[in-house]
Amino acid sequence: MKHLFIINPSAGKKKSTRLLEERIRKLDEPYEIALTQRTGDARRIAREAAERGEPVRIYACGGDGTLNEVVNGAAGFDNAAVTNVPIGTGNDFLKIFGKECRARFSDVAALSKGPQTAMDLIDCNGMLGIDIVCSGLDARVAADKDKYNDFPLVTGIGAYMISAVANVLFKSIAVPTVVDCGDLHFDGETSLVCVCNGRYYGGGFMPVGDNMPDDGLLEVLVVRKVSRLTFFRLVGKYGSGKYRDYPDLIWYRQGHSVTIRSEQELVAVVDGELMQSKELRIGLSDKKVNFFYPAGMRYEPKV
Repeated sequence: MKHLFIINPSAGKKKSTRLLEERIRKLDEPYEIALTQRTGDARRIAREAAERGEPVRIYACGGDGTLNEVVNGAAGFDNAAVTNVPIGTGNDFLKIFGKECRARFSDVAALSKGPQTAMDLIDCNGMLGIDIVCSGLDARVAADKDKYNDFPLVTGIGAYMISAVANVLFKSIAVPTVVDCGDLHFDGETSLVCVCNGRYYGGGFMPVGDNMPDDGLLEVLVVRKVSRLTFFRLVGKYGSGKYRDYPDLIWYRQGHSVTIRSEQELVAVVDGELMQSKELRIGLSDKKVNFFYPAGMRYEPKV
């Protein structure tokens, strides 16, 4: 078994990268380290490793964007498995494994021997994601949040919250859209549409707390147009998975696909990666990706 560590040196602090390389060198398994230099490198390196046909475990060392690239490169290859070593500022998918996920997934020696599971993937206009695809206000917030990451004492969900306030106060909350998902057909203004395979995004929001990433289903939330006052009242509830308390404002569907159309450009975020289109075709991919994790950790939701 080969172990390939794809490190995004710009994802975290230089000290984090150096400490990670020191831990990797202590492994008693054959390994290779590859440093990315530009967008797309992680996907290319992962694809080339998977195409060799030999068993390989690929470690996306960085944030959600690095994991997304590696997933897109290794998806559909039975001989390859991927994971995420969290040296980035955001590692939302790992949060399904509980509060100790950052520490446990940073222990590469234990991680290298962990079990693996075939995870479902979302396909959004050809881009694959393992976690969440969002379009609307939350996507615009995610697209703008990097502006606030360098503010003093602002990290993670704090940058998202500042971006949310700025977008709500100074921009339009809703846009005219046509949404089709199963028996739901809506032609009107929506604030956001969230399609979940994982559970967390936006630095800590958990819109569907009991979702499973390997059950062959996607969870879809459609939030109707709301006022600014309602948004500020609703956002905390939405972010903690209490959509059932607001059936008149948040529509829930479970299924395999959703289509979102608009006459203006829609902003979408696929596991932290930005895209724009007037039509978003989002569905369960026919590809899966093997994901490995530390032994003893579980991703089932707490009852």
